[in-house]
Amino acid sequence: MSTRSATFRRLLREPGLLRAPGVFDGISAHLVRRAGFRAAYATGAGIAASGFGLPDVGLLTATEMVERVGMLARATDLPLIADADTGYGNPMHVVRTVRAYEQAGVAALHLEDQAFPKRCGHLADKEVIPVDEYLPKLAAALENREDDIVVVARTDANGPLGIDEAIARARRYAAEGADAVFVEAPRTQAEIERLADEVGRASGVPLVFNVVPGGLTPVLDDAELERLGFAAAIYPGALLGPVAEAAGAALAGMGGAVGSRVGGPAHLFRLVGLDAWLDLDKRYS
Repeated sequence: MSTRSATFRRLLREPGLLRAPGVFDGISAHLVRRAGFRAAYATGAGIAASGFGLPDVGLLTATEMVERVGMLARATDLPLIADADTGYGNPMHVVRTVRAYEQAGVAALHLEDQAFPKRCGHLADKEVIPVDEYLPKLAAALENREDDIVVVARTDANGPLGIDEAIARARRYAAEGADAVFVEAPRTQAEIERLADEVGRASGVPLVFNVVPGGLTPVLDDAELERLGFAAAIYPGALLGPVAEAAGAALAGMGGAVGSRVGGPAHLFRLVGLDAWLDLDKRYS
């Protein structure tokens, strides 16, 4: 087992909330380490926007993500949890993705049950695949890792199918051996509390929470997440949003158009052409 994977496993099981700010380039990775955090999150949305000028709607390839997460892993000695989207295909593709992420130095990844092409968990019109299609992908990840990378099973079922189905899926994924579980985009405090009780406490598997100001989920402070029993929290936009706003302000200071506040993921993605890509999707669907 790699030192980083072992460290991440240990941190997940330690008391308290493991916080992993989102990183997307070398500077952000260094800043998170220098700020004293114990882990970092390679955000797929941030990598798509900052590295490729694209919204998070399933446009990046596995090769592009592996190159970027490898760069981030080399830029910091922190254990890195990385977005692996849907695994970029069927179970065979998942095996290749998992091994490539391991070779890149990633400590943990999350694998979601969205249909391809996936989109940001805080955008509308998501679709998920049936459970019996996701489970072989999860098994492929768990059974074919070579360095014991931490596999986090993510479900996006709450949006299209409701919280009961999301909880049922999360419990099933935990029972099938996922190292941790991540239910994307709960809509209310009550839903978050149900996740903590009916998934986290019921299964004993660590729960990951996604903190997305301006997204679909209420923002809870770290103390509340810890009280509820969440093991880890990721903050994909914690640095990217302020960076985009600061760049806009700097350009305004040079006489350019006044930049606007980045109010959430949809606003950020519109800066990199979200509406045009959604129009293309509708045109050819």
